[in-house]
Amino acid sequence: MFMDFPDIIILAGGFGTRLKESVKDLPKAMAPINGKPFLEYQLNFINRFGFRRIILSTGYQSSSIENYFRHKYKNLELIYSKEIEPLGTGGAVKLAFNEVYTSHALILNGDTLFRIDLDHFFQSHIENLSQVTMALRYVDDASRYGSVMCDSEQNIIAFNEKSDAVFPGLINGGIYLIKSKYFKKLELPDKFSLEKDLFAKMLEPEKYKAAIFSDYFLDIGIPSDYLRAQIEFNEFND
Repeated sequence: MFMDFPDIIILAGGFGTRLKESVKDLPKAMAPINGKPFLEYQLNFINRFGFRRIILSTGYQSSSIENYFRHKYKNLELIYSKEIEPLGTGGAVKLAFNEVYTSHALILNGDTLFRIDLDHFFQSHIENLSQVTMALRYVDDASRYGSVMCDSEQNIIAFNEKSDAVFPGLINGGIYLIKSKYFKKLELPDKFSLEKDLFAKMLEPEKYKAAIFSDYFLDIGIPSDYLRAQIEFNEFND
């Protein structure tokens, strides 16, 4: 394990629009799964690796997160970066970077659980001298997510949009490592999409690397997968 653990940003400000019948008046990260909020499973997973400092990027109903977790969870210090208005995933990350003190930042989507080896992910990012490293997963049907294209050296070279046609491919797993100096020197607007406006439009091969994993992955963004989580998360004993 690494001693110089990067600060972590978790994007926890999502509305959960597609889950409104199951999750009312809560941010998506607080969607209850077997009596515990989704975010608790994510923090339990992170806590296994020795990370210490989590920046929770909040927005909608942020008080529900702050009142539940406060400023400490197990070994994790919790800091809050609150959006006054929706800024998009990129704007939320830009705002949260004001709280990042480490040379690299690890960013996680607040509505997906991708149980990769975070130590291995960080090691590959450092060894490749990457500006951005994205955790990818192969799935049999990438149509819901859109796919990510890589060359033989795992440089990310293209992003494909979502499609009505079923096709296999590598998808964005919602976990990124970004070099702080690289991100902070970019001239970015206050509101933007991290995926569409930064990764897809400012793609720099050999600076944007892929790390491919086959570990458990679930995005709770649609009702059917939210129901799956109620069953499958019982297996986790972090």
